Amino acid sequence: MAKKSSYSAEDITVLEGLDPVRKRPAMYIGGTDKTGYHHLLWEIVDNCIDEVIGKFADNIHVTLKSDQKTMTVSDNGRGIPVDVLKKQKKSALEVIMTTLHAGGKFDQGQAYSTSGGLHGVGASVVNALSSAMTVSVSRDGHKFEQTYSRGVAQSTVKKIGKSKRTGTTITFEPDEEIFGKKLCFDTVLIQNRLQSKSYLHRNLTIVFTDETQSKTYTYHHENGIVDYVNKLIAERGQPTVPPKAPPLSFIIEHDIPIECAMQWTESTEESIRSYVNGIPTTSGGTHDLGFKNALVKALRNYITTHKLSIKGVSLTADDIREGIIAVLSIYVENPQFQGQTKDRLNNPEVQSKVDTALRPAFESYFNENPTRTEAIVARTLLSAQARIASRKAAQSVSRAGGLAQRLNLPGKLADCSASNPAIRELFIVEGDSAGGSAKQGRDRHTQAILPLRGKVLNTEQASKEKVVANKELQNIISALGSGFGNTFDISKLRYHRIFLLMDADADGHHITTLLLAFFYRHMHHLITAGHLYLAQPPLYRIDIGKKTWWALDDMDQQKILKQHATKTSKPNITRFKGLGEMSPSILKETTLEPKHRNTLRITIGDQEKLSTNNMFVDLLGKDSSARSRFVSEHSLRLDDIDL
Repeated sequence: MAKKSSYSAEDITVLEGLDPVRKRPAMYIGGTDKTGYHHLLWEIVDNCIDEVIGKFADNIHVTLKSDQKTMTVSDNGRGIPVDVLKKQKKSALEVIMTTLHAGGKFDQGQAYSTSGGLHGVGASVVNALSSAMTVSVSRDGHKFEQTYSRGVAQSTVKKIGKSKRTGTTITFEPDEEIFGKKLCFDTVLIQNRLQSKSYLHRNLTIVFTDETQSKTYTYHHENGIVDYVNKLIAERGQPTVPPKAPPLSFIIEHDIPIECAMQWTESTEESIRSYVNGIPTTSGGTHDLGFKNALVKALRNYITTHKLSIKGVSLTADDIREGIIAVLSIYVENPQFQGQTKDRLNNPEVQSKVDTALRPAFESYFNENPTRTEAIVARTLLSAQARIASRKAAQSVSRAGGLAQRLNLPGKLADCSASNPAIRELFIVEGDSAGGSAKQGRDRHTQAILPLRGKVLNTEQASKEKVVANKELQNIISALGSGFGNTFDISKLRYHRIFLLMDADADGHHITTLLLAFFYRHMHHLITAGHLYLAQPPLYRIDIGKKTWWALDDMDQQKILKQHATKTSKPNITRFKGLGEMSPSILKETTLEPKHRNTLRITIGDQEKLSTNNMFVDLLGKDSSARSRFVSEHSLRLDDIDL
């Protein structure tokens, strides 16, 4: 096809109203996956939170309807204005809900002093990406209502009765044209998010009604983020330093309001959750950096002043923060978020403001509580000594032999020739037969294959000694080269993409679950750094005429048949009983080749940590009653299970 050589005004497309949102939804909500789907709910809830921040509301009610796709969010705030704007000649409600960059959060000190949404796009974006939306407003003694579909008003703003209360209620359903038919709201994810919101605002009560299970949850925490830190400590299951000590808590009204709570534990990981104007900043930002700087400088100053350092032991910032669990919440008048999803704060001035406010507060606490502070110092010095000892041990091993001897690579590993870990891939494959096909179909330069024999050890019920003694798991640990547990060092990871490649049947899913539990418990940073993937080999080959399609599962098979099968061309369907039945060329084409393969990256967001932990405990833990409950609760979905 010949390319058009001219470029004129006729080639320019102007998207009006909310069309840009529907055309490029990822620009506004980050994507059309599960995260983007739930981002619609977060935007509406955050608008309610802004009323709470302004002390205009203290109650939010969130309801998930029985279809698991429709949400209702209500607050007892002031209610969106409904009077007519002179310039637009429309109700303020309609303008806010159908126009980008319209709202009361641009001019600080008027309708809102601080808020989570300053772009004026949140509600209108949700409206644009919803097949149906209804907004009810109670204010000025009356109740008003307007309906919308895909961002377009379907009615005028109607006065439907009297009301003694004030507030806004929004009901919406994400559009299947944008998100597809499979996505629906995750009740556990919603519970975790709403509960975290309630920790940040002591005066707030959030009620979540889950009509899919006929359950109601109420969240209210008088002690705020101190309760939040205690909850995170309980989830981590690690002793505190000092033992059974309450979290350190600081509330500072400086240039910007700051609240933080923290506690050291015996864990080797640090966990700092930060929020700006009630919005979780999962990627941190300048406020997060200010907190870290203040903490490190304050503790170093205490160590120097009280001469607690150890000769030959140099403390790093990581040593000081190792094992800490902290929650930081600040309020900024004009936050500069990174993108509409607001996962990182970019205001450069905030770092110094947080540092300046918190450092003297930390120093004062440390000096006034010497017994507790010296226990914290001892814990950080121990971390530094362990780090130094580990480095010396690694150097000793490095001098003792060559590369193969140092790595002690398993004999079954078919390694790749590339030396750069960033382009190296490891496929952990179920069975020697499938491993043989994978070895023949792989790219020998960048792809390594490690076959496993049978089902691996259930690490949820096993001691660390049993994990180390297990041959299959030891092969994985050796191949990755980064150690495991407390000795895990992600900088030594030999492959930056690790794929779990199992049969697309019940046994394969079981092995995948066992391996996920192993990585979650013993190589957690592998997941948080985004190095772990699920390969998705096809279950069916479908030949129709001269064309071939690959189906991941029964649902995918039916979809392909519905779209491509005709009365004149009978489909020929082949079901693969396992990876071993696939020829190397087919395995390469469908599963190994980066341009064609369909893979899933394993991620665990901050709001999903508790549900992930509980899932592994229920499915693989020692308490069989938990598994019985799981089977009972999901019995209606048994048709979806490949037995």
